[in-house]
Amino acid sequence: MRLGILLGQRRGGPGRPLHWTDIAAYAYLALGVVLMFGPVVWLVLSSFKTQSALLEFPPSLLPVAQVEVTVSGQPQKLPLFRTTLPDGTVRELAQVRRIGLLAQMVDPADPSKQFRVAIDKREPVRRVALATENYTEPLQRFAFIRFLFNSVFVTVVATLITLLINSMAAYALAIYAFPGKQAATLAVIGTLMIPMTIILVPVYLVVTELGLSNSLWAVILPGAATPTGVFLLRQYMLTLPKDLIEAARMDKASEWQIYWRIVMPLTLPALAVLSIFSIMWRWNEFLWPLAVLTKTEVYTLQIGLNAFQGELQTQWHYLLAMTVVTLAPVALVFVFLQRFITTGIGSTGMK
Repeated sequence: MRLGILLGQRRGGPGRPLHWTDIAAYAYLALGVVLMFGPVVWLVLSSFKTQSALLEFPPSLLPVAQVEVTVSGQPQKLPLFRTTLPDGTVRELAQVRRIGLLAQMVDPADPSKQFRVAIDKREPVRRVALATENYTEPLQRFAFIRFLFNSVFVTVVATLITLLINSMAAYALAIYAFPGKQAATLAVIGTLMIPMTIILVPVYLVVTELGLSNSLWAVILPGAATPTGVFLLRQYMLTLPKDLIEAARMDKASEWQIYWRIVMPLTLPALAVLSIFSIMWRWNEFLWPLAVLTKTEVYTLQIGLNAFQGELQTQWHYLLAMTVVTLAPVALVFVFLQRFITTGIGSTGMK
């Protein structure tokens, strides 16, 4: 139905052949979809692969695993191979052991028949298999439930504090008239050009002197006020009607009442946008938590993921699975609240 509508609206109207520009546009959009969602699809499928399957070359798109069969007289399951015998016949045999360039194989249906086959004359029998233990084992063995709770706590509390402080600062810069207002606004905007690495050490010293190191509050408080949020909310508040605020003051409403009951409800679209940004910032933050958190019990998810990367070996199957778990909440928030992004940004001083 939608495809028919799109084709009906192409150059030349309904019934006309596709113009080369239409084909180029569709190809460009298809390429964009592949480039944007291809890595995500690859990540999700790879998270269900075993460690050995991830190291195979050439890699496979689907999570496949070698079939193992139970053979009478063998204590463990044996891997199954499709083998080409010297007489040219192809049979599925189980490998008992490998000695050099030869493999000792048996027929699963008749274990008494044994074969010696060159390793280049066999190929593993594979099937699609989801390694769900990549998700269950880290949650049980590596305290990822605790890391998940810490990340949720930091994200929710930090977002609420950010909305409160930024909206207050934006209210003052947008509604009040005072000497140095433009200078204060420029100072807030100017802090956007200061990278985190420059202020990392001074902020760390302040947090340490306050005794907040190795606590979640050390992650929450330093970034509570963001210049991006102040600028975003200020630009939106500038579009609010001044007569409404003056009428509230004539009705003896206090500044807190004007801020909380009038300005905040009218600023909900911009607050929704800032909430989405804050959730993504806090949830994906890595450098600052890595600097102030050294105890395992206060790790966030991003720091917990770093535990799977050792000096000599990286547990890629666990790392990919927990990366999917980490990305899922942010993806869900973006999917359900994405409509606020365009409406909110479109109303922040760009009318």
